[in-house]
Amino acid sequence: MTLGKRLRERRERFGLTQLDAARELGISNVQLSRYESDDRKPEPEMLSRFAEFYRTTTDYLLGRTEDSTLAKSDSSLYAEFERFVNNPEHGVFFKEYLDAPAERKEEMLRFWEFIREKERNRKPGDRQGE
Repeated sequence: MTLGKRLRERRERFGLTQLDAARELGISNVQLSRYESDDRKPEPEMLSRFAEFYRTTTDYLLGRTEDSTLAKSDSSLYAEFERFVNNPEHGVFFKEYLDAPAERKEEMLRFWEFIREKERNRKPGDRQGE
């Protein structure tokens, strides 16, 4: 399978349109389309962004392995997220993460990353979500 096909497969696995994925990645949907159709090859930095965004490895995207999963021990993000989930102040909503199947965990992790990114740029005194 080509790099472009793997990019498309991962995007579709997360239920994203090209436009949605391109917005999240900070590129145009035309650029994403060119990557997915193998008309253009991403630079190493962009390849890393794809791997992080699609919760996979660059080795998988490049066809060096058929295993698209991230090893839990290889990702400090998973450890950070699980510490967050285990904090009783963060509510019951995230508790189901620990017992969820891998696909659901990936979905919940992406949601948490989205929230964390939004909050990262928030200044003291700003209302949540602004």
